[in-house]
Amino acid sequence: MNRLIPQQATPSSDHFSPNNPATGQITGKMGRRSLLRGAAAAGIAGLGGGAGLTRAAAGESANGEAHSLVRTPPVYMGPKPDGFDLVWGVTRHARGWAEVRLPNSGEPVRFDHDGDGYVPQSRRYLHVPVHHLPARARGEFRVITESMEGESERIESDWRPFRLPDASATSARFAVWNDTHERDATLAKLDEITPRDIDGLIWNGDITNDWHQDDWFASILLNPGNTDFTNQRPLCFIHGNHDVRGKYAFLLPRHTPMPGGRTFFAARFGPVACLFLNTGEDKDDDHPSFRGRVAFDKLRREQAEWMADITRSDLYRDAPYRVMFCHLPMRWTDERTDRDFDRFSWRSRQYWHDHLVSWRTQVVISGHTHQPSWLPAADDFPYAQLIGGGPQMERATLITGDADGEALRLKMVNMEGETLREVEFPPLA
Repeated sequence: MNRLIPQQATPSSDHFSPNNPATGQITGKMGRRSLLRGAAAAGIAGLGGGAGLTRAAAGESANGEAHSLVRTPPVYMGPKPDGFDLVWGVTRHARGWAEVRLPNSGEPVRFDHDGDGYVPQSRRYLHVPVHHLPARARGEFRVITESMEGESERIESDWRPFRLPDASATSARFAVWNDTHERDATLAKLDEITPRDIDGLIWNGDITNDWHQDDWFASILLNPGNTDFTNQRPLCFIHGNHDVRGKYAFLLPRHTPMPGGRTFFAARFGPVACLFLNTGEDKDDDHPSFRGRVAFDKLRREQAEWMADITRSDLYRDAPYRVMFCHLPMRWTDERTDRDFDRFSWRSRQYWHDHLVSWRTQVVISGHTHQPSWLPAADDFPYAQLIGGGPQMERATLITGDADGEALRLKMVNMEGETLREVEFPPLA
């Protein structure tokens, strides 16, 4: 099959019991980050994101004194058939764990193993893996944080709900954000208008512009726009081209644990089979701006091999609806390419296109262009392409997906709630 590589243009600018515990754009960017660093140093917990914590964790102890231990709400991410991951920010050396309770299960079960024999601990970010839960489990979790230096403190979050992906469900619901680029007003509005109790919140890349300090993850990734954004919404994180830029970008995967421990993965939400792929950069690996620090072409080839296997598995092969999410689109209205900026990922397409076609992918959902766009399926591209908007309030979009036995319905709205695009896909026979 034709690989569909465009011509180059001239450069232009997983038993759950106490006996089986888990192994546990960008304007004013520097000013805002300086403020956040100052707030942490001053002992301001949560950075405005204390929602979901006890009174103590929200910034006061029981006697009204300010504390400085917990910096962000727990971020609930990486949903998989037997569990999920929790990550949250702290301001000094601390240890942490999670407690999980299921309906009629008795005492909560503690998850406090990092996989290497330690209770999760860090000076900045705590990560607790929760797994070995029953299939299709629903329940509640909370996280507990204790200081390991300085004044003794113990902070408990409130109990918050979770639900594991259920491939046997007859319906599913998800939401997509993209290209938020640290815009607090946009992030706050997206949090406000995005439904709760959904199967997945897909944050489809470009959450930042670059990573030049290793303490920026708390404010940008874990407490975006001062919101408790994963409350009842498990996060499925996808890397965008800006998310892989900067001196400390290589640390991002450590703070975004996804199923399988890679930056690409799959999930089955009821009738919807989803692939989440990493398109990498929009430039060649040898572009001088990277200084030899990236190797995304190898990752694209590896993802192609993985796609060939995962799409043949029973869970994904016969799904009624098939969607691929990635940051850079697979198609665009202007398919010129240049050395310094690609409008779509032709590098990924040359490896992935045949697999998308053979899997009978119905739609690819992306960002990157900052232009809300819809490209219907065509002879050369039997999968449609839906692209969300940009970071500014006037350009930002929310994409939602609702699926049942009759159709997969996608809807894109702006921040005013106005519908920009609605499309439906019938179930595949």
